[in-house]
This record gives sequence, structure tokens and C-alpha cells, in this order.
Amino acid sequence: MRKNVAGLNILVFSISLLPLFWLSYALISDQLGANPIEAITRDTGVWALRFIMVTLFISPLRKLTGINEFIRFRRMLGLFAFFYASLHMLLYFGLDQFFDLHEIWLDIVKRPFITIGFISFILLIPLTITSTDKMIKRLGGRRWKKLHYLIYLIVVLSCVHFYMLVKQDKPEPLIYLLIAILLLGFRVFSQRRRHQVAEANFIGFYGFFSVFNFSTRF
Repeated sequence: MRKNVAGLNILVFSISLLPLFWLSYALISDQLGANPIEAITRDTGVWALRFIMVTLFISPLRKLTGINEFIRFRRMLGLFAFFYASLHMLLYFGLDQFFDLHEIWLDIVKRPFITIGFISFILLIPLTITSTDKMIKRLGGRRWKKLHYLIYLIVVLSCVHFYMLVKQDKPEPLIYLLIAILLLGFRVFSQRRRHQVAEANFIGFYGFFSVFNFSTRF
């Protein structure tokens, strides 16, 4: 069993690196069009968004299929989302702005889509830092879950950033935004249903206890 899990981890890890290998090959072989810097910067950001989407798909997939093993890969996929987002930011800082902090700051302040993208990246940092088992124990399960609900805000902001960035192919970011809204709706529905079940169980238990207590008096 452990060998199978280890093998699946290696497989998921290897697949997650494929976009990086492809982008590197496309850059070297001059397949990124007239503006390769813009293309690779955009594509690393898109892959970060895709990995966030896949990460968010895991909980609904587990609930719909009943296969709990999907949860094993959520942390790894989330870390790859941060990896590609970091590459996206590094390429923007280095190849677009040449690490000119003044120009970067002006870009963040003056261009709304840069502002939104920067905010979503900053919000991703605490989720990555607190992804370890040690941090989960330190924060406590409830506080950790509340913190990691930020991922839904991040994915929506990322979709808006992508939509504002592209000049053509507007349907693609709109599809991602629709998926993000559906995932958020699924989360809200699941939370409400869980609360309703818990409330019904409490009412049922309280009612049973009241009847039992009343019957013992007679």
C-alpha cells in the first residue's frame, strides 16, 4: 500500500512539472511567439491558476466519489500552485521590470490588474507557510480552516486579474471565473448542509433526552 502511495506521489509530482518543462522547451525552441517574455510570464500565471483550480476540485471530487485518497495530493498541488505563481512574479519582476523596485511599485499602484494579481499572490503566501502538519497543529484545526478559506478569494481575484490582462481570448478567463464561482457555491452549500445536519442531530438528541427524562419521572 505504501509503495502504491509513494508511486502515485511521484506520478503527481512528475505531471505537475510538465508545464515547466514544456515552457522551458518552448522558450528555447522559439515557440512562444513574437514576445516570448510576455508569453512565458502569462503562461506561468495561468498554470498557477489551473493548479489552484485543481486543488479546489479535490474536496468536491472526494465527496462525490467517496474516494478519500484524493486528499493526499491536495497539499502537493497547492504547493505547485504557489511554485508557478512565484515563477510568474519572478519573471514579471526580473524580465519585465528588471527588479526596479520603484517601477514595480508604480506599476502595482497605477495598473489595477497588477494590483489585483499582487494582492492574490500576497494572500497565497500565508497559505503556503501554514500548509505543514506542524503549522496545522500550532494554529488549531478551526483557525487553520478559516485561514485557508482565503483560497476562494484568491482564485476569484486571480480570475479577475487574468480577465483584465488578456486583450483577446476573453472566454478563457470567464470560464475559469465561472468554475471558481461554482466551486465557491459548492463549498457554501456543503457548509450549510453540514450545519443543518448537525442542528437536526442536536434537536433529535435533545428531544429524545427530554422524552426519556420525562418518562423516568413517571
